[in-house]
Amino acid sequence: MNIKAVYHDLGISEAVFNYGEKILAGLAERFREIDEVTEINQLKILSAFQNNQVSEAHLNGTTGYGYNDIGRDALERVYADIFHTEDALVRPQITCGTHALAVALMSNLRPGDELLSPVGKPYDTLEKVIGIREAPGSLKEYGITYRQVDLLPDGGFDFPEISKALNQKTKMVTIQRSRGYQTRPSLSIQSIGELISFIKNINPDVICMVDNCYGEFVETIEPTDVGADLCVGSLIKNPGGGLAPLGGYIAGRSEYVEQAAYRLISPGLGKEVGASLDVLRSFYQGLFLAPTVTAAALKGAIFAARIYEKAGFITRPLSHETYHDIIQAIIFEDAEGVIAFCQAIQAAAPVDSHVTPIPAPMPGYECPVIMASGSFISGSSIELSADGPIRPPYAVYFQGGLTFPHVKFGILKTLQNLVDKGIVDKGFRRVSSKEDKNISKLP
Repeated sequence: MNIKAVYHDLGISEAVFNYGEKILAGLAERFREIDEVTEINQLKILSAFQNNQVSEAHLNGTTGYGYNDIGRDALERVYADIFHTEDALVRPQITCGTHALAVALMSNLRPGDELLSPVGKPYDTLEKVIGIREAPGSLKEYGITYRQVDLLPDGGFDFPEISKALNQKTKMVTIQRSRGYQTRPSLSIQSIGELISFIKNINPDVICMVDNCYGEFVETIEPTDVGADLCVGSLIKNPGGGLAPLGGYIAGRSEYVEQAAYRLISPGLGKEVGASLDVLRSFYQGLFLAPTVTAAALKGAIFAARIYEKAGFITRPLSHETYHDIIQAIIFEDAEGVIAFCQAIQAAAPVDSHVTPIPAPMPGYECPVIMASGSFISGSSIELSADGPIRPPYAVYFQGGLTFPHVKFGILKTLQNLVDKGIVDKGFRRVSSKEDKNISKLP
């Protein structure tokens, strides 16, 4: 069967297909480098499974209180092994990445303590958790203060200001690895290690927590390998491998993980309680597949960046740069491009491809957001997805893809939709109707 004909039947013109093939031909070396990282991470996970003697019995869940859940307990040992930590909490009762972060924060901070972000504004949904925006039950309501040091214009750390911000009240530092809904760079493990070392030299007792969402298995080491006391993430992102139907993890020093377990479940009960129901098999298998799924998403991000750079758009990161998470930001000059991109991603989905996403209010966000995710797991952002807040600089955030062929098709679908709508011309260059006031000064 002719592959061009297959793509044509799915709405991709021969010109767009050929352009995509030309772009791919120039990415062979980048993809080879990703495959090397994938192999290391795959063997690391395999070793953790074998070291902890994962058996068929561990794939079965429990009900009720979840006492003596050997599969749950073994999985947490596997996570601790992979992240090289003393302990881990991996639970279906953790509903999302924001919930995992909230549990880690609220369990280890007390009234009178202060939380410091040395990497600028946190992700939108954490603003109400912290109390930057008012919300019932926030840290602010419990007398926990917050301080923030913005990144430098080049995306580097402002070490003098961080030093000034650290004080006797500073109990915890939160470090967001990914860019979130911002155009600032994501953080490398090396740079995170340098930041943690700087903080610990000033006060070794400060708890350093890393929001690891979208970053797992992109590099060969994790934040806990460079000094992070806690590492937090979601199972419907990288570590779930597209199979975990829900859940999150908190890995790190045993005393801080234990506190998180008490907060999640109940004081006095902690890790001993919490049934795993029927999800353990998907947790284990998803984790095993996570490096290859993450690699597909990462290749897709680079493919998208190269296509849109060539079309004249600003991308973050640039396709030739080293990636530290799976998120690809593409900057448009207005909402039209963001919406067209997301609608094409939805149309490329295996589930709900007939649905047309539109911007709408969403819990935790202060402006309308458009989200495209026709996924097997609702909201899974390790599956092919794209989203963005409808606000300047009108950036779309693209991520995920369980297989590279699907990611490739999704990106070609976006390009085709932008061509059809006249946002990109038939020479595959951006059509600009006004000055790039929103994007010209981006870092």
